[in-house]
Amino acid sequence: MQKFNKSAVRILIMALAICCSGLSVNAQEHFKRGLEQITFVPKGQWITGVSVNYSHSNQDNYQFLIVENLSGDTYSFKVSPMLLFAFKNNLAAGGKFGYQRMRTKLEEGSVKIDSETSYDTDNLYQVSNSFSATGVFRNYISFGDNKRFGMFNEVQLDLGGGQSKISDGTGDDLTGTYERNFSLNVGLTPGLIMFLNNYSALEVNIGVLGFGYTHTKATTDQVYVSKRNSRHANFKINLFSVSFGVAFYL
Repeated sequence: MQKFNKSAVRILIMALAICCSGLSVNAQEHFKRGLEQITFVPKGQWITGVSVNYSHSNQDNYQFLIVENLSGDTYSFKVSPMLLFAFKNNLAAGGKFGYQRMRTKLEEGSVKIDSETSYDTDNLYQVSNSFSATGVFRNYISFGDNKRFGMFNEVQLDLGGGQSKISDGTGDDLTGTYERNFSLNVGLTPGLIMFLNNYSALEVNIGVLGFGYTHTKATTDQVYVSKRNSRHANFKINLFSVSFGVAFYL
């Protein structure tokens, strides 16, 4: 009876060892969803490109709803070169640099709410310059086995700064404000890509998820100093952040 018990114990220990080894083998197996991707952007490629935006408008005695007698002009110019490196198939990292200049010159204008309430302004001038440096990480995804059309998920970390000058009035009534600002932004911008040939492509992306912080210091008439901080977070499609560009894959 004692020998039978010893034999049973040995068999039980061997069975437990086999089960444990089987469980450890199963735990080490890599899980696959079956969503295999082709090589859309191969390892070792350099990705460079630039996006340029320019707009200009001119108003002469313009009227719209409650805005009357608006005269002036404004323009905006922005350029943003990009350089990325594909360190792995369909994965790339790099950076962007951006410069933007805006100018607004308002000779006169008024906001008329009703017959007794109106606001007038004239000789308003503003000019601003801003710079930004952005770290970028991209993951490319092809549409099935198609190597011409695809999409990408782009994570951005943006650091920027700039300055602006605002003046209002003329002569003894002239007043001016000088501002300096610093900004930090983190965002997720998915996009679509279409290859025109093996080396060039059109890209469009749009901001979806983002968090930003801006610190501004303002000095008015070289006497009064003020500071303001602003924060924002969003999880929505921002149509005003749509960006078009041309990229070259070398």
